Amino acid sequence: MAWDFSTEPEFEQKLEWMREFVRERIMPLEVLDLDWRQYREAIKPLMVEVKEQGLWAAHLGPELGGQGYGQVKLGLMHEVLGASDLAPPVFGNAAPDSGNSELIAIAGDRDQWERWGAPLLDGRLYSAFSMTEQGTGSDPRQFTTHATRDGDDWILNGAKWLVGNASRSDFHIVMARTDTSEGADPYKTMSLFIVPTDAAGIEMRDLDLMHEAADEGLVHSHSEVHYRDVRVPAENMLGGEGEAFVLAQKRLGPGRIHHCMRWIGVCRRAFDMLCERAVSKSVHGSLLSDKQTIQNWIADSAAAIESARLLTLHAAWTMDQVGASNARSEIAMIKYYGAPIMHDVLDRALQIHGSLGFSGDMPIEQMLRWARAARLYDGPDEVHRVTVARRILKGYEPRELPTEHIPSRRVAAERLYPQFAGSAA
Repeated sequence: MAWDFSTEPEFEQKLEWMREFVRERIMPLEVLDLDWRQYREAIKPLMVEVKEQGLWAAHLGPELGGQGYGQVKLGLMHEVLGASDLAPPVFGNAAPDSGNSELIAIAGDRDQWERWGAPLLDGRLYSAFSMTEQGTGSDPRQFTTHATRDGDDWILNGAKWLVGNASRSDFHIVMARTDTSEGADPYKTMSLFIVPTDAAGIEMRDLDLMHEAADEGLVHSHSEVHYRDVRVPAENMLGGEGEAFVLAQKRLGPGRIHHCMRWIGVCRRAFDMLCERAVSKSVHGSLLSDKQTIQNWIADSAAAIESARLLTLHAAWTMDQVGASNARSEIAMIKYYGAPIMHDVLDRALQIHGSLGFSGDMPIEQMLRWARAARLYDGPDEVHRVTVARRILKGYEPRELPTEHIPSRRVAAERLYPQFAGSAA
């Protein structure tokens, strides 16, 4: 099957508008001393401009106020947005809200969409996706948060970890076990619930992270959340009972592509800083750009960025062609391949700036601390490697002698070409 990542010229014009808009209108916000609420106020007029350009919430279909772009176009958009972590909310494409709005659109009924989905899409509500639990790695089969039916309600109990925007959100989408029977299919025992943040029994503790303190994030905060006898109406179940795992995969697959393309945007920004420094500073009688080590950094970074970009676009294209469930290997591969490339490019950009790069006078040190999380969220790299390796190995069968065993091949070749049998002797 031929690969085709091309888009129409009109879409390239949209991307060019985005590049200038992010550079000239959004990136200046990075250097202002804003808190979360001030940032949200500052971007309101920018969000209007994005909507006027027809680029708001492009991951959703036109019937829901989006553009219905496929994953290739969304990937190219996120490459632009990756230049600044302040950009995705301006375009209605910031996690967790973008994934949650898509999830409600996929699995929710009309009442759930009107009460939660539409305001979330419009930017009038904020949400959290409450799934991860401490100590379970990336194995949802070990989750212990559970929900028990009580008349017309469900009662939730359990603890979730590193929940993005939990304390800033209006509601959480919580994954909880609803079937605890012995022998039940572990992938059909969990369900999703829309839980208002002000429900009785929710306790939250904001967490300091490697790249920012608990109260510093303009786009995200992260929390430990305890649900203690939290009562929610039965109509707040999202999708059917036992469907949480399948629905979560529909949400996480596209999200990984968007993450990886944003990493390309991060890389390009760091690469520009690397090259600018190389042609600007001299040591030992010549420019840094004349040094072979620096030239190697630049050449290796350029090739690595392009390889990660093409691999990610191929995953996006595959998903457009055959769906997320049939593109699992491609999606997993870009996750563990792209993260270390981003780290290496950022590290080189910091190194060439020396102590200036290590200081807060350049954005590189913060970008590098932020990038470390890429090997953890949406599943650690090690798990994605296992997924890819297992799927690849399913295509092979054990053989007593290797397929490429030359004596065995020679016997088969002489049967095919008997006129040449023994000619080598």
